Amino acid sequence: MTLFHYIQSDYNKYKKYGANFFVILFFTQGFWASVQYRVAHYCFEKITWQPFRFIFKSIFFLWQKLIELTTGISIPSSAKIGHSFYIGHFGGIIFNKDAIIGDNCNVAQNVTIGVSGLGENRGVPIIGNNVYIAANCVIAGKIVIGDDVLVGACSLVNSDVKSGCTVVGVPAVVVSQNGSKGYI
Repeated sequence: MTLFHYIQSDYNKYKKYGANFFVILFFTQGFWASVQYRVAHYCFEKITWQPFRFIFKSIFFLWQKLIELTTGISIPSSAKIGHSFYIGHFGGIIFNKDAIIGDNCNVAQNVTIGVSGLGENRGVPIIGNNVYIAANCVIAGKIVIGDDVLVGACSLVNSDVKSGCTVVGVPAVVVSQNGSKGYI
């Protein structure tokens, strides 16, 4: 997919939830952060010649900090996020620079996707497709979250989650096999 296809797929996801063009463009902080991430990530991957890379990385770092201060959403340009990404509410969203998130995922407010663990177990989560991450969740460590997973509000996920599960709690445990169907 091209940069514009990614931005279009994100826009279509916001539109799917009932917002019109004016609301999405001027009042949806999650979309602002998503667009900033998409442009910065594109340049992060495509610009390899060092003088230009340094200049563009500096510009996009400043743009990211402006978005972060304005919205409370921090998505580094080196993170990898699939198409149709949706941030339901702004504020308190922090992704590690090595985070990997699949296609068609939803993230609510106050979500942290970060590094955890010791030695060879230290790392960042890999999150599958069609995953819904509810408010106030922490997903940390060298773990894999499968496809179609629903992470319930206020959960701490620090171990692998199989596809199609619903997990809640601290630490998160499987409570259902219904997954994210109906939430995405």
